[in-house]
Amino acid sequence: QVQPVESGGGSVQAGGSLLLSCQPTRFTSCIYDISWYRQSPGKEREFVSGIDRDGVTTYADTVKGRFGISVDNGKNTAYLQMNSLTPEDTAMYYCKGTPRNGACPGYDWGQGTQVTVTS
Repeated sequence: QVQPVESGGGSVQAGGSLLLSCQPTRFTSCIYDISWYRQSPGKEREFVSGIDRDGVTTYADTVKGRFGISVDNGKNTAYLQMNSLTPEDTAMYYCKGTPRNGACPGYDWGQGTQVTVTS
């Protein structure tokens, strides 16, 4: 398995923006579909956004139009640009990599990065 490291979280006021990053702790030659998830206290982890190897993106309805997912293959890094943040976006954010090749390792759940939005 591959351990991801999420970063970029912090505390912002409502209406603000954050850019989250996700990098694996070790390089593989594998290609991954990348997804971002979030979990708030007392709630289940939920899907936020995903991007596949062809660049096709998907978003939860709650973030559509405000969040943008991207991948920089040269830097081996995935991003989640979050704009127009609201207190409801407060959560721990995690990234997940799913390999297209079954012989490749998947991503473990990382430590996540905390996003706190104040009103």
